Amino acid sequence: MAATIIDGKALAEKVKKRTAAAAEGLRRRPGLAVILVGDDPASRVYVNGKERDCAQCGFLSFEHKLDAGTSQEELLALVDRLNRDDAVDGILCQLPLPKHLDEETVLNAIAPDKDVDCFHPVNVGRLSIGAPVFLPCTPAGVMEMLREYGISPAGKRCVVLGRSNIVGKPMAMLLTQADGTVTVCHSRTPDLAAVTLEADILVSAVGRVGLVTADMVKAGAVVIDVAMNRNAEGKLCGDVDYAAVAEKASYITPVPGGVGPMTRAMLMANILTAARNHGA
Repeated sequence: MAATIIDGKALAEKVKKRTAAAAEGLRRRPGLAVILVGDDPASRVYVNGKERDCAQCGFLSFEHKLDAGTSQEELLALVDRLNRDDAVDGILCQLPLPKHLDEETVLNAIAPDKDVDCFHPVNVGRLSIGAPVFLPCTPAGVMEMLREYGISPAGKRCVVLGRSNIVGKPMAMLLTQADGTVTVCHSRTPDLAAVTLEADILVSAVGRVGLVTADMVKAGAVVIDVAMNRNAEGKLCGDVDYAAVAEKASYITPVPGGVGPMTRAMLMANILTAARNHGA
């Protein structure tokens, strides 16, 4: 029996409508400042999408487009100005930055109360002790999908492929806080299939086409594909061999149309939280 497809696109629209409705009761419109350095085409697409989401939710968006040759000092000065701007509730610096800029320094310069991506060490620390202000957007989107489809991690074996600071590590934290028993795998994990075959919930966030094959998935498992890759034909795909794994799993996310739209929707929810915290 084929898996139920988890429709991230439809759920993202639902989340954004809920966020827009909640924002109508505020005294002022929430505002997101987006910093885009250089002319990376993929970054331009992402920024345009976030600006459309803001418009859909009734938020203000302030784009700051900087030349690829912008210095570290100039970029940090802009971040400092936005930190002090009361119209700005969230600051998002689109990655990747040009190679001469230090991403960690720039991200850490964003005030924790405006860090709607949840990258700042203060927010990561709060997440780790179970007292978050913001939730990291992609893992939060995955948890929202599980809730929507009535899938509880409690008492389940959960396996996360990937240990990045943006997805893998916070994903493991959220699943643990939801009472899942979590294993994090990575490039040095021996006999990966032996671990993944134990998973009731398998989340893959590695970025390798065809990494997860059907023989690595337990029958009836929930499979969440976070990755966004391009295959040999140039088509968007994830880590999971979708067609084959969909025949074994109970639930599966497609790529595109799965986790991606939810990441952006949860960013809007974080901007709403920030605005409320700023007295909007």
